[in-house]
Amino acid sequence: MVLRELRIQNLRLVEDLDLALDSGWTAFVGPNGAGKSSLLEAAYLLSHGRSFRRGARDSLTRLGSPGFSVFGRLLRADGSERRLGLARSEGRLDARLDGVATGIAGLVGACAVVCFEPGSHELINRVAEERRRYLDWGVFHVEPTFLSCWRRYQRALRQRNMVLRDGARAGGLEPWEIEMADAGSRITAMRQSYIERLRPVLDEILDGFLGELGAVSVHLQWGWKEGLSLAEALLEGRGRDLERGFTGRGPHRADWSIGFEHAPRREHLSRGQEKLCALALVFAQARLYAEQCGEAPVLCLDDLASELDRDHQSRVVQLAQGSGAQVLVTGTELPTGLSELAHPLQVFHVEQGRIRR
Repeated sequence: MVLRELRIQNLRLVEDLDLALDSGWTAFVGPNGAGKSSLLEAAYLLSHGRSFRRGARDSLTRLGSPGFSVFGRLLRADGSERRLGLARSEGRLDARLDGVATGIAGLVGACAVVCFEPGSHELINRVAEERRRYLDWGVFHVEPTFLSCWRRYQRALRQRNMVLRDGARAGGLEPWEIEMADAGSRITAMRQSYIERLRPVLDEILDGFLGELGAVSVHLQWGWKEGLSLAEALLEGRGRDLERGFTGRGPHRADWSIGFEHAPRREHLSRGQEKLCALALVFAQARLYAEQCGEAPVLCLDDLASELDRDHQSRVVQLAQGSGAQVLVTGTELPTGLSELAHPLQVFHVEQGRIRR
């Protein structure tokens, strides 16, 4: 898929921008704080409904503006064109697909953007929520029933938590536990299936980045004690859940971990190795998406030169060229690794939210 046009209003430093993009590689260069990352952020918003920066929701809108809007025109591999829009005004998000109001899931289903950026290492070393988001975005695109199961599970979870807070008898919990157990078990099975498909792709890519660490393993923690069914875990946890007023077990508490033959725990990885792990995870997800969906997602590489040395930049360029993806990259100057690029490169200079070719 190719993002042919990106139109931005009042997003961070960008006041009003209409940008035509080529199908190959585009680089945005300029000083720090110029607004380069905001251009990638706009593309990412159309695919995820949120920023790739942590805690960014309340800082997305340009200072002094009531809200922001992002519009994209996307060309799919089958020749179809989709028009994507996302706007925030008065604290409310409005998503549109081909001019028709839709939920965030409608945008996510129509547009795929993956991004490696300076905070990507948090996928390895920070809270489980980020890892669940990574995993579920991938599962959403390859498992048609995932969204309906997730909605069923979330509804039942909210209802069970309401009953817990009311201190109701166990009879009030049973209907919601039945629903949670069914939907939650399906979600976990889909997550596990996705990890099994992802692992060999990830192993191949990591061999080029961190081959010295040996074979990679990815382990899914279900969110409850393995060996129990989810129904059994919910029943076992009722007493404690009633004390706390919320559900402490289930796929909403899931996590996953990555380990290597010679570095079995994430704590064994250096900061640089964490970055390379995160980069490999981004590329593996992009490749698996392409294999399952028949077209490559848009690939964003934010501040590439400051995150990777020349050798690893070259490896990234090789991987990205081999994927056939449209690539958007930023830097204070052109990354040296792009000197090996075999395709034409579109270059823009960015400064204080303004852009010129």
